[in-house]
Amino acid sequence: MASQPSSVVLARFENFELNLRSGELRQNGTPLKLPPQPAKLLILLVSRSGEIVTRHELAEEIWGVETFVDFEQGLNFAVRQIRTLLKDDPDHPRFLETLPKRGYRFIATVEHSSRPCEGENEPPPLLVVSQTAGSEPKLPLRRLWLVPMAVLVGVCAVFAFGLAARLWPFRQPISSFSPIQSVAVLPLANLSADPSQEYFSDGLTDELITELAKIGNLRVTSRTSVIGYKGTHKSIPEIAWELHVDAVIEGTVQRVGERVRIRAQLILGATDQHLWAAGYDRDLGDVLRMESEVARDIAQQVGGHRSQPKAPAVDGRQVSAKAHEEYLLGRYYWNKRSEAGLLRGIGHFKEAIRNDPNYAPAYAGMADSYIMLANWGFAPPSEAYATAKASAARALELDPQLVEAQTSLAYTALLYDRDWAGAEKGFRQAIALNSNYASAHHFYSICLMTSGRQMEALAEIGRARELDPLSLIISSVQGWIYYEGRRYDLAVQQYGKTLEMEPDYVPALLDLGTSYLRLGEYGKAIAQFEKAKTISGENGVVLSDLAQAHALSGDKAGALKILHRIQAGSGTAFVSPWDLALIHAALGEKDQAITQLQKATEEHVGWVVRLGVDPAFDSLRDEPRFQQLARQIGIPRQPPA
Repeated sequence: MASQPSSVVLARFENFELNLRSGELRQNGTPLKLPPQPAKLLILLVSRSGEIVTRHELAEEIWGVETFVDFEQGLNFAVRQIRTLLKDDPDHPRFLETLPKRGYRFIATVEHSSRPCEGENEPPPLLVVSQTAGSEPKLPLRRLWLVPMAVLVGVCAVFAFGLAARLWPFRQPISSFSPIQSVAVLPLANLSADPSQEYFSDGLTDELITELAKIGNLRVTSRTSVIGYKGTHKSIPEIAWELHVDAVIEGTVQRVGERVRIRAQLILGATDQHLWAAGYDRDLGDVLRMESEVARDIAQQVGGHRSQPKAPAVDGRQVSAKAHEEYLLGRYYWNKRSEAGLLRGIGHFKEAIRNDPNYAPAYAGMADSYIMLANWGFAPPSEAYATAKASAARALELDPQLVEAQTSLAYTALLYDRDWAGAEKGFRQAIALNSNYASAHHFYSICLMTSGRQMEALAEIGRARELDPLSLIISSVQGWIYYEGRRYDLAVQQYGKTLEMEPDYVPALLDLGTSYLRLGEYGKAIAQFEKAKTISGENGVVLSDLAQAHALSGDKAGALKILHRIQAGSGTAFVSPWDLALIHAALGEKDQAITQLQKATEEHVGWVVRLGVDPAFDSLRDEPRFQQLARQIGIPRQPPA
């Protein structure tokens, strides 16, 4: 028997038409791009027009079980995308009304209708719209999501802007769109004939991000989240959705001899509409001024409808072209986050300083590098932290507004000096200098976590994630905060999300394994540690975690075998007494564990600041020697009960 043709439920408001089955949105018959999450949100609000849809309902119907940070970030961005497409003013809405702290309401008049689908073999309709006198149409929303959302893509509505929009300034006033509250700078494409100049285009991308981040009320996505889009074939709307930004900046860099040319353009994320474009040509020695000019011009375009934007000032100080180039090379290798990369980066920072002893960013790069060497156990911490502290202090002498240096100095105050009050003051000063610097929020969250202020720490790492949503380390640190707060199930969930982004990310593998240890799931823990060892090789951290797992599972002989292997290799590499203390604690050898912790304190191992909150040392907390050590370190408070 031939199947009956199904019908498509349509909702019409003003000159818009929304397909409630597929989420396709049209304006005067022209398809508009609407990503899956905003499409779900719009369907939900339109189908319940005139009603208040609470934030709790939105979280349950659309986002499912997510962290508070994920939901808030996703909801705010989805609402902005809808308003951008509908050209709806949030202060004087025609369509979407905000009810602070409650939810949203679709306030436009909506007419519902249906039309037959083409073809005889269509599936029966998933939605039935019924309306009684005096009632609004109700839709079984939980069944809406059974329809594949792939049909949302539709036909691009902005072909008219074409190639010309990529080459010349677009003249439609930006003020006709909803406010741009966030931007991402995609990696500038290297058009130079020499592929080895890649570091130069990457460096200018970083510098442009830094300059734009100085606009106080504009959120700028951090470098680690945008670098993954280098050479991507994804569309601008896709990228904007994944990064939760309203607009995207893309461009090119071409270096010919001692001349540099930058082309940049500003694109509206929701519609792929080009708002502005311009080109800049300068001598290599004047590249810093060019970076500031590009950022200033973009700030003016974005700021046309923002409240008192603070555009970056153009720095008139001439910097040695060689020093700046060495600095860009240093950051290029620093971003590799490996021991070899850090050491090579330090060499370039030193060369930059040799060429220009007053170049503050090079000192900040040195500080960042030595902190990382110490944190990852690549160098003795007493030497590395001391060098980092001195480098950061020198950078601030040369440039008191340099947020990277202020952040590094605050971090050394925590890890090297164990001065929680001084560190907190420093982090707050860094955030006041540039609230868009994700690392300041990231490291401040660790300061708060080690103080036992877990909720404040989660709020701060949430801000870092907004600025750097694809950062593996920031995502992992959120799990770490859950772990130190004894919320192990949430920690496991968060590490799982991190590993979805990068399955071979060693820090998340190790921390996930440690969470399994606290849950008593030793087999799962060992599996994570073994995988981490396969990827990264044997080192003190990995072996310490494996030894703890064997000890806690009852395999004391296996734990001691690993401990002896670590101690046998101590003559050729730095072995952290903190890692040894963890093994002794897991073995129940309390005196040896405390002795190693005392040694870690004397050697300025940074992670002793975790002593007050780390669950691995809960068995030692009643020991007088441990309590005396905690007082000596100055732990602000004991872990929660």
